[in-house]
Amino acid sequence: MSSTSVSSATGSSSTTSSTTTDAFDKLDTQAFLKLLVTEMSNQDPLQPMDSSEIVDQISQIRSIQASTQLSTTLEAVLLGQNLATASSLLGRTITGLTKDSKNVTGVVDRVSVADGVATLHIGDSTVSLKNVSAIVSEEIS
Repeated sequence: MSSTSVSSATGSSSTTSSTTTDAFDKLDTQAFLKLLVTEMSNQDPLQPMDSSEIVDQISQIRSIQASTQLSTTLEAVLLGQNLATASSLLGRTITGLTKDSKNVTGVVDRVSVADGVATLHIGDSTVSLKNVSAIVSEEIS
């Protein structure tokens, strides 16, 4: 946590900004296992770690792995839903905002995906799926 104080001749003011980096966010399963093995190999032989503590740590590893797998699955489902929604807009006239916040209206002629984000192409303009504000008309026959 960092803190900055500023004072002046007329009075004083202080600004506090907190930057918290959680070391556990950067800890993956392999690093956790390495720490656990190191901890166990360096423990006091006369007072070894309680077996319930070891079981707790192993269950934490499994919980972390399950959370990671769930997050990955949910991201894949979201991408699939975005692709289905974006492809359903092909041939339709939409209104949306481009990356540079310009309003564009036109027929969606293609869809692309980059970094898990579905992008709609209207001529030379591109609109992110999340920036579509209205569907103006149905598909062109």
